[in-house]
Amino acid sequence: DVAQRFPTPLRQEVQAKTRLAGLETAYVYGLIRQESRFVTDARSVVGASGLMQVMPATARWTARKIGLDYRPSMIDDAEVNLRLGTAYLQLLLDDFEGVQPLAIAGYNAGPGRPRRWREGAELETAIWIETIPFNETRDYVKKVLTNAVHYAHVLGEGGTSLKVRLGPGIGPRRAGAPASNRDLP
Repeated sequence: DVAQRFPTPLRQEVQAKTRLAGLETAYVYGLIRQESRFVTDARSVVGASGLMQVMPATARWTARKIGLDYRPSMIDDAEVNLRLGTAYLQLLLDDFEGVQPLAIAGYNAGPGRPRRWREGAELETAIWIETIPFNETRDYVKKVLTNAVHYAHVLGEGGTSLKVRLGPGIGPRRAGAPASNRDLP
């Protein structure tokens, strides 16, 4: 039973925050499943917190960016954490021209690393993922995207295939694309 393997706790809250951020719900559920397994007060060894495992500095920066009155004690509040995490993920997607694997790699390893990793020849996305030099990030990108495919099915968002999520390939930033947002933490 796929729905049992891929639960959708806090469904109304997640859907509301994904709509607000302009994201696909399955994509966000795929990330949350990998980040916290839906534990609202989860803490990582490096200091990330909550459902979407937002780092304190990223939370402050994102809150300022979206005009959210934020205090550090709010990071474990599911509503606030979802708002910050989805807003940050959308900012990453915008910066990476909508390429989901790049945004997910940036969410895990920071945006500067995938910016560097995309330089060089254009590669098929699956091959690019296999060249990510950090085992954790490489595994993370694969799992989040696979989770998102399953969540699309569970949520009835259509049969988005992994191939569609991977996109056509990853290489240097397009010539006409806006400059990278170097302020992203």
